[in-house]
Amino acid sequence: MTSFDLQASRSYDRRATRLLKGLYRHITADVDRTATRGATVLDIGTGPGKLLTHLADRRPDLRLHGVDLSPHMIALAAGRLDRRAELVVGDVTGLPYPAASFDVVISSLSMHEWPDVAAAATDIRRVLSPGGLLAIYDALQCRADDFRTCPHFRAHLAHAVRPEPALRNR
Repeated sequence: MTSFDLQASRSYDRRATRLLKGLYRHITADVDRTATRGATVLDIGTGPGKLLTHLADRRPDLRLHGVDLSPHMIALAAGRLDRRAELVVGDVTGLPYPAASFDVVISSLSMHEWPDVAAAATDIRRVLSPGGLLAIYDALQCRADDFRTCPHFRAHLAHAVRPEPALRNR
């Protein structure tokens, strides 16, 4: 998995502001529509915290958490979120959370960087509450509406997440 240094983190932050605002609004609307009041949400590969900022602004009732491999990205996110989310440096294959900690796990434009998708799926399943919602937005590994047949996720997550029509058919 790629860990961004300080210069790369700042560059990504500038690009994300310009290029990904629409995607973050779309994901925020999906989470808003599906997350129950007070749900605990984990953003894997949170980067500079843009998505968590959108979620915190729209749904202040959510308990937000973000994890990223880069300490520089976490520092940018912490400055932006001003304690509205708990942020930690960590790897998707060894998430620093207890089992069944999250009602919603999301990841946007991160999965294509995971070197061991099967190990990541195993750990995501571990931290996702039974019946929780997993939403991965990425262009490469497998389509969201095909995730149950994607070889990386089929064996690890298919029975662990609830199908959500609003997200399943994207």
